[in-house]
Parts: sequence; C-alpha cells; structure tokens
Amino acid sequence: MAYVIRQTVTLKVPPKEAYETFLDSEKHSAVTGMPAEVNGEVGGSFWAFGGKIRGRTLLVAPDRMIVQAWRASHWKKHDPDSILILIFSKAKGGGKIDLTHVNVPAYDRKGVTKGWPSYYWNPWKAYLATKKKTG
Repeated sequence: MAYVIRQTVTLKVPPKEAYETFLDSEKHSAVTGMPAEVNGEVGGSFWAFGGKIRGRTLLVAPDRMIVQAWRASHWKKHDPDSILILIFSKAKGGGKIDLTHVNVPAYDRKGVTKGWPSYYWNPWKAYLATKKKTG
C-alpha cells in the first residue's frame, strides 16, 4: 500500500523566493547541505542528497507550484515513482509551502514523513537565519 504525506511549512521569504530556491541547484544544495542538481524545466531531471533522491519535473506554475516524480535510491525497482506536489503561497511574515507527497511506499512512509522536516524544512529555516545575519 502506498501513502500520501501532507505537510505545511512557513518560511520567512516570499513564495517566489522559496520556489526559486527549490529549483536552483546551488541554492537547493545550500539549503540541504548536500549536493543537488535541479532542472526546473518540464521534463527536466533532478537529483538531490548526492543522488539518494532522483526524478524529473512534471509540471511548473512559475512561483506557485512544482510537481515532480520522485524516487529514493533504496526503493525497490518495482516501486512506482512517488509524486511530489509543492504549492507556494503568501503567509504572514513570508510564504508557505503546502506539500503533498503521493505514492510513497509503505515501508518508507515514516522515513519520508520525518525526512521532510529533518532534511528540508528545518535546514531551510536555519539557512534563512544564517543568510539574514550575513546579509
């Protein structure tokens, strides 16, 4: 059985900046602290965390939405790709990201659910705090 993960995070940056950061290889790497290469064009491939996650960009609505096919390197070959939907919108003091991650394999549901805050949301907030201090 596959699962759906839903999370929301608020960041102290406008939605446009969050959107651009996610799709920019250098900024994505800086946020996560791990190498990433992201092609934000529809059909473009990406990898993150040194290749532990791979996929392709399926749809973009500039500054508002990103849809990607994702898969982790440890998933079984017969597992279908999961689908990641990120919606960027305004929020008090910055912007928010509503995440829906569909078709995550049952055996990795807990890892992916915990992974978003551990590997994206908290490091992103720390990155923004450091960036604000350094100018």
